[in-house]
Amino acid sequence: MIPTLLGITFLVFMLIALSPGGIGASLNVGGGQMEQTSRAIKEAYLEDRYGLDAPASVQYVRWLGRISPIKFGKRDLLDPTGEYIRSPKEVKEPPLWDWYITQLPEPEDATPIEWESDADEESKSRLYRRQSNIYSQSRAKLITGRAQLDTELGKAIGELGIQDAFNSKGKVKHDVVDSNRTQIEGSPRITEINRLGNDLVGYYQGAINEREKLIAVFDAVPYPQAGIPVVSGLYLSKPDLGRSFSKSRPVSELIAEALPITILLNLIAIPIIYFIAIPSGMLAAVRAGGIFDRISGSMYIALWSFPIPLAGVLMIGYLASTNYFDFGVFPASGLHSAASEDYTYLPSQSATGWQPGYLLDMLFHIVLPVSCLVYGGFAVLSKQTRAAMLDNFNMDYVRTAKAKGVAYKDIVFRHVFRNSLLPLITMFVSIFPAMLAGSVVIEKIFTIPGMGQLTLNSIYLKDRELLLANTMMIAAVNLLALLLADILYSMADPRISYK
Repeated sequence: MIPTLLGITFLVFMLIALSPGGIGASLNVGGGQMEQTSRAIKEAYLEDRYGLDAPASVQYVRWLGRISPIKFGKRDLLDPTGEYIRSPKEVKEPPLWDWYITQLPEPEDATPIEWESDADEESKSRLYRRQSNIYSQSRAKLITGRAQLDTELGKAIGELGIQDAFNSKGKVKHDVVDSNRTQIEGSPRITEINRLGNDLVGYYQGAINEREKLIAVFDAVPYPQAGIPVVSGLYLSKPDLGRSFSKSRPVSELIAEALPITILLNLIAIPIIYFIAIPSGMLAAVRAGGIFDRISGSMYIALWSFPIPLAGVLMIGYLASTNYFDFGVFPASGLHSAASEDYTYLPSQSATGWQPGYLLDMLFHIVLPVSCLVYGGFAVLSKQTRAAMLDNFNMDYVRTAKAKGVAYKDIVFRHVFRNSLLPLITMFVSIFPAMLAGSVVIEKIFTIPGMGQLTLNSIYLKDRELLLANTMMIAAVNLLALLLADILYSMADPRISYK
């Protein structure tokens, strides 16, 4: 399971990292000063987390280190929102700094912080947030200044016709610029280049000074330390899934809200599929060629052939709307009514009248989504049950049981059905992950805030952290379904052993 999970996440990470713009593609958007500052802060976050200048494979290894439960180095801190905080990384040197100064500035030593005996958690948190914001702003100035310098250098390179001065992503190669320094110094843009370069060195000095202050606050442990220490420099901790840019919240928090909703839909839908499809498949096998076999088979195939998106739209149009037949029976979207926060959990009678209760209101809202989830699974599972049982009905042991006078009911349930379970377990493995994929469409149609909706939003908004985390979660669920199938095989058939 672990190599498979690594392979899936590696493939998805590479598709993102090697696409135009890479991990930071969503940052390459113009805007005003506020947008530029916000974009620079996000770029600083991605640089610390992945190293945007590193090869894609190295970026993947760094991401893997963040989501791995085994971690090395200084222990992270865990803020009240659930976000992991790491000690700030080294600040990258400004490009071409030796054009403007002879030696890079050194950071000023920060005063170590010792908390007062009466210092509370809020005051510690406030100090860290304040210094973190100051450091983020200084990093943003550094990154914005570097981008402005590269823009001016790019213009000079284009005017001078210097070859091979841009990489495959259109960024300036500073080593090529440095080797053509004499030519660039003759450019009319050299005055502006020098001004931007000197400003950049000043931004660098400010950033490294604020970083030292932030390290001093970090070392004072303003938040609880994450994980469980094993030995010095090694500890165990929950996966750090990062922070969603589109939601401005920790990814783990978003998944913790969306995952139970998708699981709820599937835990209701899967038993319905099995409780209807398996008995009907058994009855169709027992009465093969009869009226029930033909009618149920035709009906299930017709349902299976009907597209889920179209079924969802028609259900909303005819069962949740009053524009056609004045039905308007079911809600068209969401999981709860607008007034559900004031409901009691169970139905009740109040002074204002009868209230359906929070639970009944939710069940009423999921009738249409669950209906879309289940109807397509009837045909596959029912036909598989019928085919497996018909194969076993023709086996020698069934004829022997009949010859010995074993009751027909025992033959069907204790012999034929039990030996037909292995194909059904295999179908379960395929249906359960498919339900998660189907939930993507259904959650979008019915505006249900589950994992499907979360995944689609992460794609539309180019939220890399959220997309990578969702991919890992879905892949893990698929692999756990495969593991569960292996366990069920050995439980259903004593002849199967994994020793």
